[in-house]
Amino acid sequence: MKKTSIRIVLFAALVAALGVPANILIARARQPEQQEGPTKPVPAPQPGEAPKAPTGQQQPAQAGQPQSQAPQVAIAVQSNVVNIDAVVQDSDGNLITGLKKQNFRVLDDNQPQQISNFSPSDAPITVVILMEFSGRMGGYFGYRGKNWAYDFLGHMNAKDWVAFKTFDLRTNVLVDFTQDKNQVGQAIAGLFWPDFHEAILFDAVLETLDQLRDVKGKKSILIIASGYDTFSKHTLDQTFKHLKETDVTIFSVGMGELLDALGVHTRSFTCPECGQVDYLQAKNQLNAFSEMTGGYAWFPRFEGEMNDIFNSVTAFLRNQYTIGFTPSSGVDGKYHKLKVEVVDDDGNPFVTLDKKNHKKKVTVYARQGYTSPKASSGN
Repeated sequence: MKKTSIRIVLFAALVAALGVPANILIARARQPEQQEGPTKPVPAPQPGEAPKAPTGQQQPAQAGQPQSQAPQVAIAVQSNVVNIDAVVQDSDGNLITGLKKQNFRVLDDNQPQQISNFSPSDAPITVVILMEFSGRMGGYFGYRGKNWAYDFLGHMNAKDWVAFKTFDLRTNVLVDFTQDKNQVGQAIAGLFWPDFHEAILFDAVLETLDQLRDVKGKKSILIIASGYDTFSKHTLDQTFKHLKETDVTIFSVGMGELLDALGVHTRSFTCPECGQVDYLQAKNQLNAFSEMTGGYAWFPRFEGEMNDIFNSVTAFLRNQYTIGFTPSSGVDGKYHKLKVEVVDDDGNPFVTLDKKNHKKKVTVYARQGYTSPKASSGN
């Protein structure tokens, strides 16, 4: 029997065992309408001007179509100003909105900083969907990733920007930044069978971070993956080093939790790298990517969890506070640990009250640090 037939039989058996619908193709999206403007946010766009294309060639806007406002808020270290995007959440998972500048305290290597600028977030979302599309586990990760990526599109607004990228042994940019969700939906529906069993997670993350380096505004990556890395050229430590320097927020959704619960992660089922210990490491990697960049990681077992998860992703991005400060230490080329705290008007730790007037603590999700630029030789 040919290898292709064996793959199909194994995948069919897994689908039947997990109770997944046999039809693995997502319903084809409607034919997209022509979008105005280019596809990638770039530095210093003018108000009302659409972002420029990544190739440097700007696509002309269609006559009669309104120009969409591109994200305007820079979150990188520029002119020695550090900007942090922060989300505040109570113990029940409710987002805390309406906070003011005086409600935030920033510590840079445990030294209090003077907040110079502050604003809530109301900019459109700019996100790259980075999805593992590998043939491991009989194609299970490819199938599940397609469904979840498609579902996420339904949680985005008309003004949001989204790009779609897949990885197995190599990376593929299937759709560059666009506001046409139907175009992305068609790209997802067009995926049929993965070319390779490998998954270069580290390389894919680093490549995507590099591609977003010059993009201004609030930008993020939604990783939909098993968390395994089987063939990357870069190591985990190299990946962490780049995460310390980036201004991109990473959200992660792990695809392996159901298989782990069912005990399918064995070395005998077409996945020699999927041992129990390896899966725990895979989860930790996705968790670390998100925690280091001020995002969050989820590991759902059931499809019914996805709606709430994607609601949370977009809610995080739409309810960020941008906090800026000039480091009192100046520029030194070193990595600085950051801590963002929320306080009440009297300077005490901020708490909320439930319906029974019980106090509830709040959690701040923000970057864990930043890398200061090196002082120029003229300083």
